Amino acid sequence: MTSDTPGGDRSGGLLSRLRRARSTPRGKTRRRLGAAVRLLAALILAGGAYTVSAPGLQAQDTPQLTSAAQEGKALFDVSCVSCHGRNAQGVEGRGPSLIGVGAASVEFQVGTGRMPLARQEAQAEAKPPVFNDDQTTQLSQYVQELGGGPQLPSGKNLHEGADVDEGGRLFRINCSSCHSFGGGGGALSSGKYAPDIKSASDRQIYAAMLTGPQNMPVFGDNQLRPEQKADVIAYVQQTLAEDRDPGGLNLGRLGPATEGIAIFLVGIVALIFAALWIAGKS
Repeated sequence: MTSDTPGGDRSGGLLSRLRRARSTPRGKTRRRLGAAVRLLAALILAGGAYTVSAPGLQAQDTPQLTSAAQEGKALFDVSCVSCHGRNAQGVEGRGPSLIGVGAASVEFQVGTGRMPLARQEAQAEAKPPVFNDDQTTQLSQYVQELGGGPQLPSGKNLHEGADVDEGGRLFRINCSSCHSFGGGGGALSSGKYAPDIKSASDRQIYAAMLTGPQNMPVFGDNQLRPEQKADVIAYVQQTLAEDRDPGGLNLGRLGPATEGIAIFLVGIVALIFAALWIAGKS
């Protein structure tokens, strides 16, 4: 029932405006509260879904070791963990990290007996290996699967069909300065040395070129292609290791130093005799 008086219209309109003013904030509050509830429900659902799927994702991210690598891990945990750490991350002052060194490095170091290290020296010396071939392969596989890195080709003969002449040229350019022209090795600085390589196997020579142990530089596939590495191995195995000296007397295979001394001595003696002969004739 409305009032016919002007005052009644004003009072009714005022009451209506007050009701609308009171109802408007309540509507906004309800909408905001509903949005917050929906957002909270979405977060709860997302968290629940992640909780359910997280173990599966973690299992997918963690690589499963092969049987050979598992055997290698068992050997590693017994013989190598004290120096290289439980996860091969290295131990300061004892041993470097093995992450990324690859199977080739492990095969060289373990296969030649340099590792496990007997004692801290300027250079790890070759000695009778502690692990047999199968165990060395298992350790190599574990380190390879753990962090990746350089790998060797399969097989024991890695120089079949290679170019011996080209291998000799590459050897003289890249290797003779340290290992000498005859492959007998030589002294380096700080108590280190380049070892004799005439008794090394194909895989040991290939691994050394690929990984660069001790002071040796790394000859990756960008420096020496795989076929060039095979050429170098062929030269070492078919010329140096078999004591072939197509030039005659090798003079100890120590390179141009001994050859120069020999030429100097022979030349001086020949000149002295020539001078005495000429003096006697005159």
